[in-house]
Amino acid sequence: MNAIANFDGAEILNTFVSLLVAFVLGTAIGAERQYRQRSAGLRINALVALGASAFVDLGMRLMGNQGATQVLAYVASGVGFLGAGVIIKEGMNIRGLSTAATVWCSAVTGGFAGADRPAEALLLAGFVLAGNTLLRPLVRLIERSPIDETATEAIYDVRVTACGARRDAIRDTLIERLEAASYPIQDIAENEREDDVEIVA
Repeated sequence: MNAIANFDGAEILNTFVSLLVAFVLGTAIGAERQYRQRSAGLRINALVALGASAFVDLGMRLMGNQGATQVLAYVASGVGFLGAGVIIKEGMNIRGLSTAATVWCSAVTGGFAGADRPAEALLLAGFVLAGNTLLRPLVRLIERSPIDETATEAIYDVRVTACGARRDAIRDTLIERLEAASYPIQDIAENEREDDVEIVA
């Protein structure tokens, strides 16, 4: 039987270490996401790192470095689709981009572990955790700093009333005109009324 012929204790131990490193580091990355209650938390990041590690390890065992390189390309594109699933669009706002990027980094961490590079996997996991924790106060500081000290922020509501049949065309025109005038749109709401609809941007 091929299963018995292919049994190699040293290789199995090597695979175990790779999977263990991927699992531990993926769990560490995911724990930070779970703590912040993001859509892709502890389990997803741990499983992505574990899966990437397993694919790369298998590619190396079957075809050497060339096999691992080919598998990495497929892992990268596959995780891209997985990351798209955690991105949420709410009106004009998009949430989940940093969580999707974190899932991608978890896959690369697992890839390093599967390629027998635990030091690089640990280094990347450290940078991912630093990026998700240490950069947060810096982002808040930058967002709060006004570009012009004398300028003040003003938020306006633009309300347009339209008949139901023309609502899509009028909403599109409203968005186009506001963007052309360099007014950022935070959200668009539609209030249905008896004979018409009110569009609020």
